[in-house]
Amino acid sequence: MKHHPLLLVIAAPSGTGKTTVIKGLLKRDPHLAYSVSATTRKRRKGEVSGRSYIFMSREEFERKIQEGYFLEWAEVYGEYYGTPLPPIEKNLEKGKDIVLDLDIQGKRALEQKFGNRVVSVFLLPPSLEELRRRLELRGADSPEQLQLRYEMARQELRWALECDYVVLNDQQELAVERVWTILKAERMRRFRVIHPLLENLQGAS
Repeated sequence: MKHHPLLLVIAAPSGTGKTTVIKGLLKRDPHLAYSVSATTRKRRKGEVSGRSYIFMSREEFERKIQEGYFLEWAEVYGEYYGTPLPPIEKNLEKGKDIVLDLDIQGKRALEQKFGNRVVSVFLLPPSLEELRRRLELRGADSPEQLQLRYEMARQELRWALECDYVVLNDQQELAVERVWTILKAERMRRFRVIHPLLENLQGAS
């Protein structure tokens, strides 16, 4: 069945596995588009501009802010991160569902603009110990930065209280399956479904 496109927000503390879960969703579902965030931070090994992030200089990012290019943006650990609005609007016009990796402020901004088109899923780590282990395995931070990220991640667990769904990411494939099940169900919500029989019913009520 056809449906009005939705925006699927994946929120989680650093190290919980958002990127892996989103990649799994995109691999399973060709009708799902990914909203690529913009950032001023340096590109890491293996990252591709336009796919991992849209990499910008601070000057370019600040100019884009003034132009209204971003739906929302923030400065995190001394670097800018933002969600470009034009690609989101373009994909919605094409009828594509969109998955976004956002923090809670980004989710709120998305809801303010798109209302009930937004569906939010919080990825929950199995434990704080496992969360710290995953952060350590990344090997991208100094001990001081690692501790800062860990403390921030503990605070970010409260984001779960504002999300529509909570999914445990204890096993990668299971987590992807759980989120995909949510996506498929949300596509069949009555107010999203596009079908002549429903239109007739609404016209008769």
